Amino acid sequence: MVSGPPRAVLTVSALNAILRAHLEPAFAGVWVEGELSNLRTPSSGHSYFTLKDAASQLKVVVFRSVARTLKFALKDGACLICRGRVTVYEPKGEYQLVVEYAEPKGIGALQLAFEQLKERLTAEGLFDPKRKRALPLFPRRIGVVTSSTGAAFRDIVQVVHKRFPNVEILLNPVAVQGPEAAGEIARAIRELNDIDGVDVLIVGRGGGSLEDLWPFNEEGVARAIVLSRIPVVSAVGHETDYTIADFVADVRAPTPSAAAELVVRDRQDLLKRLQGFWNRAVQAVRVRIRDCRARVESERRALLGPAARIQRAMQRRDDLEIRLRKAWTARIGEGRTALQALRHDLLLKNPLQRIRQALAMLPHLHSRLRQQMQVILELCRRSLQESMVGLHSRSPLAVLARGYSITRRWPDMMLVRRASDVAEGEAVHVRLSAGELICEVRRVTEEPLIRRTEGV
Repeated sequence: MVSGPPRAVLTVSALNAILRAHLEPAFAGVWVEGELSNLRTPSSGHSYFTLKDAASQLKVVVFRSVARTLKFALKDGACLICRGRVTVYEPKGEYQLVVEYAEPKGIGALQLAFEQLKERLTAEGLFDPKRKRALPLFPRRIGVVTSSTGAAFRDIVQVVHKRFPNVEILLNPVAVQGPEAAGEIARAIRELNDIDGVDVLIVGRGGGSLEDLWPFNEEGVARAIVLSRIPVVSAVGHETDYTIADFVADVRAPTPSAAAELVVRDRQDLLKRLQGFWNRAVQAVRVRIRDCRARVESERRALLGPAARIQRAMQRRDDLEIRLRKAWTARIGEGRTALQALRHDLLLKNPLQRIRQALAMLPHLHSRLRQQMQVILELCRRSLQESMVGLHSRSPLAVLARGYSITRRWPDMMLVRRASDVAEGEAVHVRLSAGELICEVRRVTEEPLIRRTEGV
């Protein structure tokens, strides 16, 4: 056995408890910087991840109560600066950082939250200009969501009463900064939507830091503006300040005073424009009356007295009489011409006249007929002679006249074409060009009996 002082043997749990007791007081408010990885967020709402750098890593836990206060969403790959306390998770014997505050490195937490919410709402189409509504031309009641003690409301009242005193302003006072402001603003927008007769809403406040203006960057306020049935004008901060409310509102005004000018038209300007319209209308009516008077005067001058009207009527009668005579004379002339044409047609269609014309043509036609008949007879005669010549050249008698004969066996008169068609001692009938012969066959041979000598 090993000699020495008595051993103090600790259990694992006891050792982890001792380590925890030493670590937590020593690292109660430590700041740690690193890259977020392996993010897990179970149904409990707590977030677990690892902070790492090039050489090491640290387990981190963000409990739900702290996660709700973060203005941005945790994402893998983000570089964070965290403040918290180091503790030991005894069941696993691991030390970890319990985060009490976190912000993104290089960009503020609020700015990151702003960009993340803007990106998400853009993807939903809440910034689409097509969903924006036009402001009413002459609102009678304006709803205002702002602080009752701030300069923004006083500016709005002053501008509205100066431009159009008869417009009613309905204020729903809210806190415009602080943790409860966003909820109050969204609730005030919904309450004004439940009131009848509100034509337009102005939601805004005066200038301030990003933290002061932050309630107007909350998602709850943005969705309340989107769901409003009444057109909304956003008037937050100064001209250089932009919030999520500006992007989702129907109209964005750079300041509360500018919002009042956009919503309410200047009464004096409207009266001047109306006076201008009235003057133009009066001038147009005067011009119209002057034109009508000129036309009446022209018509009056054109009117004639009874004597002049009688003279004009008599002149008109004489003119009509002359025109009637000319027309009647022309009509009679046309009738005579038509009558002459009918007489000529009647003469042409008279049977006796047609017979006389035919008789006059008869000698000429008889002469032409005789000439044509002579020509035709001469052509026929020539054709007949040519046919007779051709027929005679093809006649068997013409062949016989050239010394040929036709031989038939006697007495059946069968035509003999070869020597073998008859036998010796048989009789044959021979037809000559002039006369006929009855001959007796003395010898039958296929070879010629009489040979012609050359040169004969």
